[in-house]
Amino acid sequence: MSTRPKPRRRALSRFAPVIVIAVVVAAGAWFWSQRSAAGAEDAWRTTPVERGDIRVVISATGTLSATSTVVVGSQVSGQITEVLVDFNDPVEQGQVLARIDPATFQAQIEQGAAQVNSARASLTQAQATLRNAQLDYERKSSLAGEQLVARSDVDLARAALDQAKAQATSAQAQIVQQTASTRTSRINMERTVIRSPVDGTILTRSIEPGQTVAASLQAPELFTIAEDLRKMRIELAVDEADIGQVQVGQTVTFTADAFNDRRFNGTVEQVRLAATTTNNVVTYPVVVAVDNADSTLLPGLTVNAEIEVSNRENVLKIANAALRYRPADAADIAAAERPDVGSAPRGGGLADDLAAAAAAMQLTAPQQAAFDSALATMRERSQAPRAGNAGGTRRGSAGGGPPPGVAQGGGGADPSVQAQIRQRMMDRFQQTFAGFTATLDANQRAQWNRTLASTVGATRVTVYRLVDGRREAVPVRLGASDGSMTEASGGLSEGDLIVTGERAAAR
Repeated sequence: MSTRPKPRRRALSRFAPVIVIAVVVAAGAWFWSQRSAAGAEDAWRTTPVERGDIRVVISATGTLSATSTVVVGSQVSGQITEVLVDFNDPVEQGQVLARIDPATFQAQIEQGAAQVNSARASLTQAQATLRNAQLDYERKSSLAGEQLVARSDVDLARAALDQAKAQATSAQAQIVQQTASTRTSRINMERTVIRSPVDGTILTRSIEPGQTVAASLQAPELFTIAEDLRKMRIELAVDEADIGQVQVGQTVTFTADAFNDRRFNGTVEQVRLAATTTNNVVTYPVVVAVDNADSTLLPGLTVNAEIEVSNRENVLKIANAALRYRPADAADIAAAERPDVGSAPRGGGLADDLAAAAAAMQLTAPQQAAFDSALATMRERSQAPRAGNAGGTRRGSAGGGPPPGVAQGGGGADPSVQAQIRQRMMDRFQQTFAGFTATLDANQRAQWNRTLASTVGATRVTVYRLVDGRREAVPVRLGASDGSMTEASGGLSEGDLIVTGERAAAR
């Protein structure tokens, strides 16, 4: 039998310790690297980038009231003899609400009727005198032609005729005057019956039977009628810092202390310009239309309302703590913010946002073609500086970083410099998309201009992403914020860990 395999076994047994040592060394190196990475990651406090909705609201308080409230008064003075309605009673237009004693006006009507009759009698007498004067004048005129009477007698007859005519005219005027006076008394008598001018509900009643009302200077308020409580409104006091975000048509949700378990809805109907200053605080009235078809809400209730100024759905968002974080020392800042040649091209995030905004505008085929052409031009311009600087040192923020003067992380630059940069960006984008804008109608153009202003004028900051235990500066563009989370677009992806602070070193 042959025994040749034995030397091979002997050789394998000779290398076995070496293999074991190599495996142990590799395992130790792997364990040490994992431990080092875990230790590095444990040195930072982080928050993940999430995808979800951000709802931005403005809080304000106000009072519910009827859409139209009518104050019913009295145009005449007198004693209230009868009140026919009470609080909360529904009334119809023309319905009698109360009555005032009409005796005074009845007497004035009777007096006026007598004066009219007297004036008519005076007119009859004046007309008889006029006829006699007319005949006397004609007779004397004919006799004067035959020189049978003196000329002076003719002149006296003519004067008497003129006087008779004047008396007849005066008597006619007296009839008109007394008739008008009587008509005024009849109108005042009709006003002693207080009627409802509208359909509605009695909110307040300020009179009782037997009470005397005086309408000498102004009409006393007898009733307050809410025209239609199925439609109500709220007048909110919105702070001047927030009024620029409020627009007609925005959704409003509100609660009332009387109905803690319910939330009601409304719509912004009017943003009034009549500002009010109280203790150096300027507020603007915002009128909200409310549907009260079930008659649950009551006039006068104080409400706490939220005006929804923005509702961003399915967007990337980060915790506001990440926006406040800054590296502790200058060396870390310089290293973290050094531009990365391999970063995303400038303008990529803007292009995506503008494309999403255009998709929501329901463009026609020619409009879409014009937009695609302008967007392609924008992308080419954003790539051009990167291609020109690929082989050399890059300047400023030509790559993924923010332009000079734009706030980095928690710091900030001169606001005037930031405003100038944003204005230059706006002018450049308007020039690039001028052809596309020309194809839009008035409503689309207004929507596009708002989108462009909000996108280009958005705040830009630098956040710090943790990758393999190392911080990495990422420039982002901020959008809507609900106070705890802020929309962010740029070089982030869902699930990225964003540094919010540094942990104290273990002792």
